[in-house]
Amino acid sequence: MDLAYLRSHPHHLPTFLKHQRIRETPVAGGSIAAASRLTLDDGASLFVKTWPEQSSTPAPDGFFTTEAAGLDWLRVPGGPPLPEVLVALPEMLALEWLDAGRPSPAGAERFGRELAIMHRAGAPAFGAEWPGFIGALPQDNTLSDESWPRWFAESRLRPYLRLSADGGALSADDVTATERVLSQIDDYGGVEAPSRVHGDLWPGNLFWGTEGRAWLVDPAAHGGHRETDLAQLALWGGTPHLDRIIDAYEEEWPLDDGWRQRVPLHQLHLLLVHTALFGAAYRSEVRQAVDSLLRS
Repeated sequence: MDLAYLRSHPHHLPTFLKHQRIRETPVAGGSIAAASRLTLDDGASLFVKTWPEQSSTPAPDGFFTTEAAGLDWLRVPGGPPLPEVLVALPEMLALEWLDAGRPSPAGAERFGRELAIMHRAGAPAFGAEWPGFIGALPQDNTLSDESWPRWFAESRLRPYLRLSADGGALSADDVTATERVLSQIDDYGGVEAPSRVHGDLWPGNLFWGTEGRAWLVDPAAHGGHRETDLAQLALWGGTPHLDRIIDAYEEEWPLDDGWRQRVPLHQLHLLLVHTALFGAAYRSEVRQAVDSLLRS
């Protein structure tokens, strides 16, 4: 099994793994899927994700093929680099292996320009033509021609607010305050046509490779608002050289007035996903975002 053979026979990979014909080394791969580095006979390496064997539930239908579709869709001329999809099967995803490097100011500026180009490639509507997932949770990707605020409120915020409330991660007062934000979401502005967005671009999904190049990984790709990707990059300490990324982005495609005031609104999506998935540990961050929006 070498890279040329794999490209021609991707469906053979599970068989080779089952019979231990490929060297497999577990690696860190996130909180959802199990990840391994595979070394082929020609020395090439792959990054492979599978559903954890110890999980009490099977992988959701389309979980890995959806990620593959998103990676391929985000790949546009002049846009950010994304790992090549080598195998996309219901039970696994195999990608080009990326060697880690260090963030650099030049790499950040290059990424800012590339991200603007990718966003500007656009999307036919909000949502996508494939099933949606955010982490292990389903995400409504039904194509919509609604205006951005209403679509964002109903397809990206309210479902995870309900899950968070039902799971006890948010108090009744938290839910009431968040509902106020949703009820006045049109007042925050920022209405734009759909951009081609990564959709889960917290700093951990920006992979800094060799020569300081920034790669996009683990997307929840869909037609969305470009400010959402940029706001997510500032979460949990922020990605290195974020100011350089923003400045270069604006040189390529200036942001609308008021974008900084809308950052908490766009971040609220991933924050509610985290209270839905992981509970009250993220409650204070949700409330901080909500309170800042209600004061604005």
